[in-house]
Amino acid sequence: MQRRFLACLLAVVFVAMGQQSVTVQQLITLVKSQQKLIKEKKGTDQELAKYLAGVRLTERLEVSVIEDLQADGAGPQTVKALLALQEKSKGLKAAAIVKALPDEPLKIPTSEEQARILDQVREYVMNYDNSLPDFICMEVEQRMVATSYSNRGSEPSFRPMDTITSKLTYFNHQEKKEPILNGSKPVTGDYESLGGATSRGDFETALRMLFDPHTEAQFDWARWTTWRGRLTMVFGFKVSQSRSQYRIGLGDKKVERITAYSGEVFVDADSPHPVMRLLTKAEEIPADFPIQRAESTLEYKYADIGGQKFLLPFNGEVLMKGPDGLSKNENRFDFYRKYEVGSSISFGDIPKDFSAADDKESAPVKPDCKDPKNKDAPACKKQ
Repeated sequence: MQRRFLACLLAVVFVAMGQQSVTVQQLITLVKSQQKLIKEKKGTDQELAKYLAGVRLTERLEVSVIEDLQADGAGPQTVKALLALQEKSKGLKAAAIVKALPDEPLKIPTSEEQARILDQVREYVMNYDNSLPDFICMEVEQRMVATSYSNRGSEPSFRPMDTITSKLTYFNHQEKKEPILNGSKPVTGDYESLGGATSRGDFETALRMLFDPHTEAQFDWARWTTWRGRLTMVFGFKVSQSRSQYRIGLGDKKVERITAYSGEVFVDADSPHPVMRLLTKAEEIPADFPIQRAESTLEYKYADIGGQKFLLPFNGEVLMKGPDGLSKNENRFDFYRKYEVGSSISFGDIPKDFSAADDKESAPVKPDCKDPKNKDAPACKKQ
């Protein structure tokens, strides 16, 4: 009787979703609701896995979603079925996942609790580089400019300038950025010789700079939120110019200034409170300096290096207002791998349309429609 109850309920849910074609958000809701029934002995892990085998996703299922469901109690057979769905959905568009905050309003941490949380974040940041292995990865930096725009809040119209593909090496706790392509043309000079708006310090420099005790950053509670489906704490911060190490400048003109800065840091609610997102804005820029606006965003997610998961940058953006208008650099990091002597990234590793994703997860990848396993992908059905 219990098994019939679960089977009937699953069937009703699938019909409501429309012939077993579901979004990732619907899949999450389904698995969580059925998991409750399984805990009540009204079904089994094997039965849920069997039903999941008949599901067809309309969006890409990320491993991080499966990890969260597993942490919530999904059984081994269900996890196996989810991994099969993840493999089948690789060529689909990224999912839009909204994780609601708890029904009960979350209490703002007391000042003592906030201080304790920030101490844990500081400890995490100060030990961050020691936790990282030597690795290499690829950064694709799409540089854009807007020469005409309004200051009245309207969105500027950016046009592409160029796309710089670089090899980033992290060896002995030192970052090294080597451009290898400008568009489709090989680059022979160093990064600064490219001209235009450039950016460095993408791995641990920005965080260490902010949480360095010498910086004496002032942190204030901002709000609770969710980030990539996880409960997250947001702290605002300010750093005075006298304590700042935040540099803005024109690389090709060898002109730079150290300014005050402010922003927000997104901290995972679970200990050890890793930083998941960092927003930074230059403040008190001298009126006669060529750059009058400088803002940056850096986002982190877990990447696999040598079979282990490490929290590393995956998306970034730098926005600057200079004498020639606005410039925006969108950075994307991928192809992380363990550094070994002779490690390299070849031109063959670089996708033709590898650019910063606007979905904050990863760029949609067009499936190979000649591969039989992609015959049901939406992009292939249109052909």
